Amino acid sequence: MQFGRYYEEFEVGAVYKHWPGKTVTEYDDHLFCLLTMNHHPLHMDAHYAEETTDFGKNVVVGNYIYSLLLGMSVPDVSGKAIANLEVESLKHTKPTFHGDTIYGETEVLDKTPSKSKDDRGVVYVETRGYKQDGTVVCTFRRKVMVPKRSYGDSRGGEQPGRPVPQV
Repeated sequence: MQFGRYYEEFEVGAVYKHWPGKTVTEYDDHLFCLLTMNHHPLHMDAHYAEETTDFGKNVVVGNYIYSLLLGMSVPDVSGKAIANLEVESLKHTKPTFHGDTIYGETEVLDKTPSKSKDDRGVVYVETRGYKQDGTVVCTFRRKVMVPKRSYGDSRGGEQPGRPVPQV
């Protein structure tokens, strides 16, 4: 299976639908909050959320949803990346709750060959995340430096660094 794409394989307007989706559990949300030291009660305290928020229940922390979508996009977009250059925008448009399933897709908005090195280019993409009912919950745009095929071929092809089993 291919992991990521070379610069030549990206087409402006193409949409990559990432698979599979991920059902967000309370455990996922709380673990992410604890690991990142975000102890806001909106995410961690069910009683607080029920009593004092418009949602009446915990809201999944937005950075987890962004991270989840970024990870989902790696096999289709940045699996061969030389560098993630920029996150231009990040919008959380609707809340996500425990038990929601997140799906993602990425659209290629533009691509530009490198001016300094002829073995790479920059791909500009927008990733959208949506729930099981189609509600978009998160959108972000980023620029990724990806290699051209010549770069990959000179460094070992599709699976660079993979050892050969000694039998």
